[in-house]
Amino acid sequence: VQLQASGGGLVQAGGSLRLSCAASGLSFSSCDMGWFRQAPGKEREFVAAIRWSGSSTYFADSVKGRFAISRDNAKNTVYLQMNSLKPEDTAVYYCAAKWALLSAQGMGAEYEYDYWGQGTLVTVSS
Repeated sequence: VQLQASGGGLVQAGGSLRLSCAASGLSFSSCDMGWFRQAPGKEREFVAAIRWSGSSTYFADSVKGRFAISRDNAKNTVYLQMNSLKPEDTAVYYCAAKWALLSAQGMGAEYEYDYWGQGTLVTVSS
């Protein structure tokens, strides 16, 4: 299984970035997908998640209204559109996959995810 995150970079505050995560080696359309981030000196935290079908999305309070998550099951790819970026959004962003269950419980729980990508660095300058 491979999750390849890309799209990170340096952006000024107020700007936008779109992260992509291409999955291979698993049945992508059977997986819920999530994005997590880890800022320097901090623990990894939940950012956003999307159900296997794309029917439901979930966001951390800190990014609601600014970030959007979407997926293209035909391309085995999940996206994170980040708008109105703030310096506190600076972090390494990781995509993760978990096998979808009937219940959406645990979408924001790091321990629920089975597979992780290598991360992509997002730096927001003030």
